[in-house]
Amino acid sequence: MGLFWALFESLSIVASVFVFGLLASIVFASFSRSRSHKCHVEAPPVFEDPNSLKSVSVPHISDLAEKYISLIIPAYNEEHRLPGALDETLNYLEERAAKDKAFTYEVIIVDDGSADGTKRVAFDFVKKYTVENVRLVLLGRNHGKGEAIRKGMLHSRGELLLMLDADGATKVSDLEKLENQIHAVAANEQKYGDSTSSGDVTLRISDVPIAAFGSRAHLEEKALASRKWYRNFLMKGFHLVVLLAAGPGIRDTQCGFKMFTRAAARKLFTNIRLKRWCFDVELVYLCKFFSIPMIEISVNWSEIPGSKVNLFSIPNMLWEMGLMSVGYRTGMWKIHS
Repeated sequence: MGLFWALFESLSIVASVFVFGLLASIVFASFSRSRSHKCHVEAPPVFEDPNSLKSVSVPHISDLAEKYISLIIPAYNEEHRLPGALDETLNYLEERAAKDKAFTYEVIIVDDGSADGTKRVAFDFVKKYTVENVRLVLLGRNHGKGEAIRKGMLHSRGELLLMLDADGATKVSDLEKLENQIHAVAANEQKYGDSTSSGDVTLRISDVPIAAFGSRAHLEEKALASRKWYRNFLMKGFHLVVLLAAGPGIRDTQCGFKMFTRAAARKLFTNIRLKRWCFDVELVYLCKFFSIPMIEISVNWSEIPGSKVNLFSIPNMLWEMGLMSVGYRTGMWKIHS
């Protein structure tokens, strides 16, 4: 019995030291990110026109919109999946632009430090569709999906900004579902448009902060039956952690198909700190902080081979959720309006 208690006491001490060390690490990392975010000066990307070999002026999210919609596609080692997704996306956009002259677009591909031919593939599309419609941001080294999307959002020109994955898992035409709901919510929120009436000041859609989240929640039952076991485990566990960290509101935070008005993106992506898998949860948290209306809309989705999510993603997810909880709840992460 004495040996048992000695062993139990030793394990308790080791566990206590581990927990204390983990909490201390999270607090220190949260503090470090608060300092780096405060002192960080954005280095704007350089958009190059491969046809003229000249640099193109770089916009910022604080500027007025120049396009109707911007599509931001983060890409990390997507040499094989990116061409098909871009073909489908640009065919849709070109077809819609041909029917509606007011529909202007840009596609921003953010190469997150790829080691394969992603850069070459992206530049081929820039050459084909011109730098006015397709642009490439090179991050140099891998930062994470969240940082890649943040960078694309900060240097986009659209009234509406859509983030979507490079694998084409969601049909790009589903953006109309999110777009229509944003317009409907904006119409209820306040008047917007290009002119004034009855002496009231009206706003463009870009001026009304709204976030629309594509959702696969309606596919959950089918997914449980067809997905690999570890992805179901990740999904259920992650839902619980999200509920604890950000609260209820959005059932599927991790769908890579989300649309924001320019006003919403300006508030969200100038404050976001998480760089990898959990940045979506931080977006929900920030939407609640700013009282930005959130809409969850079912989209068509299919699982594409080559997903970057695996069992090794779990520690990173838990780490980032811990950082977010400590950072915001202690006030170390300041939110700027």
